[in-house]
Amino acid sequence: MKRVSRKPQAQKAKAGSVRIIAGQWRGRKLPVGNTEGLRPTTDRNKETLFNWLMHELPDARCLDMFAGSGSLGLEALSRYASHCVFMEKDKAVAAQLDKNVLTLKANATVLQGDALKCVTTLSDPFDIVFLDPPFNQGLVAPALTALFSQGLIKSGTVVYVEQENDAPSVANPKLSLLKEKRLALLHYQLFVCTE
Repeated sequence: MKRVSRKPQAQKAKAGSVRIIAGQWRGRKLPVGNTEGLRPTTDRNKETLFNWLMHELPDARCLDMFAGSGSLGLEALSRYASHCVFMEKDKAVAAQLDKNVLTLKANATVLQGDALKCVTTLSDPFDIVFLDPPFNQGLVAPALTALFSQGLIKSGTVVYVEQENDAPSVANPKLSLLKEKRLALLHYQLFVCTE
């Protein structure tokens, strides 16, 4: 019998998932759409980051400014942060994040829109800020400027920055570097506000 070879049909973009690695929702996998530019922080990087943040998390107010999948904020909530505000520009990604927050019954708020504009709607400072913007768009410096000018970073606020390896260094006199790690494609740092 002769086999007929068929051309593979174009596959629909598959949705993925993000896994919570520790805390009250340890092992939970949550759906994430396949959106261009969306790159959830890997489990290995998350493990390093949350080891760094271990003592800061209980009862912390968190901001996940360029949330995407919400991986960082959801991990913080799983480890008993008190509340997280997520900001996400893409409507479909924000809608999925909102569904995941509802599924977990998490104490969180999802704001859909440009993060630099969403910041202007907030007034209470945060204990932990996650800045993991899309690569190669130069968003770290304007994000920090907006956060400081809005009073959302106070003395003692811990700020996590994840960006491409060749991005300009974070240069803010109010931030003191606590920890950092550099990988082939990315550079991540943990700062504390000293003023």
